[in-house]
Amino acid sequence: MADNYKTGFVSIIGRPNVGKSTLMNHLIGQKIAIMSNKPQTTRNKIHTIISSEKGQIIFIDTPGIHMAKSKLGTYMNKAATGTIRDVDVIMWLVEPDKRIGVLDRNILSILEGAKVPVILVINKIDTISREEILTVINTYKDAYDFAEIIPVSALKGDNTEHLTETLYGFMEEGPQFYPDDMITDQPERQIMAELIREKILHLMEQEIPHGIAVVIDQVETGENGKTLHVDATIICEKDSHKGMVIGKQGSMLKRVGTMARQDIERLLGSKVNLKLWVKVKKNWRDSDYLMRNFGFHKDEF
Repeated sequence: MADNYKTGFVSIIGRPNVGKSTLMNHLIGQKIAIMSNKPQTTRNKIHTIISSEKGQIIFIDTPGIHMAKSKLGTYMNKAATGTIRDVDVIMWLVEPDKRIGVLDRNILSILEGAKVPVILVINKIDTISREEILTVINTYKDAYDFAEIIPVSALKGDNTEHLTETLYGFMEEGPQFYPDDMITDQPERQIMAELIREKILHLMEQEIPHGIAVVIDQVETGENGKTLHVDATIICEKDSHKGMVIGKQGSMLKRVGTMARQDIERLLGSKVNLKLWVKVKKNWRDSDYLMRNFGFHKDEF
């Protein structure tokens, strides 16, 4: 370990669908957080780690801050805003908009209480011209006293190395928190459940995925020692949604299972036999008991 080894925690915040998970996956070089063009894709705090000779950066990816319409939505907002208290740097991700919208104004009001440096990261710069990037920078630079403003493309990796170097600049010397080869503290079961939910987000209608949760019931190694048998249950809020998740003659469930299995095999580096079931738990997003059963613990915030 180098004498000037630096460590620090970075909270990634932003409204839904600005590319937080895409950026984090790119920075660590592996898919850990699920991605979708639908809002509220990320539901929990996700810790990921960059390790190098310079030090270790621990990212906390958070749910998109939005107007909550259920207890789950309130939980997600608390998960996002609660992280700004105990980190070394806040990284606020925005889209290249030429005006600051209502949700971003709300985030600005939350940041007023921040006692650590805030880096504004303007994502998706591959979608606009250089002149337009300057306009966006000017729009935001007078709204808050940012430590840095950095334009990037999470999708293409543009300027992301500069972002990492900048983050190290705000870190102080400290101990190594995680082993060099560890890229997340998320249990494999949770990552597998999220990969299954991601496929539903991609394949199904707008209103259905938000009422979906996934629970990994069982993980066992087969007799040959090479195949992993994974049993998972998809939870729906409505009977009609259950039918749509299953699909005609099980077609939708089969597509979800096939796509999720391929990602899980890449994650684990082994052959996977994935079995899916679908159950209905009505209005689970407003039930503290059911949310706790599905891994959402509001007392963490």
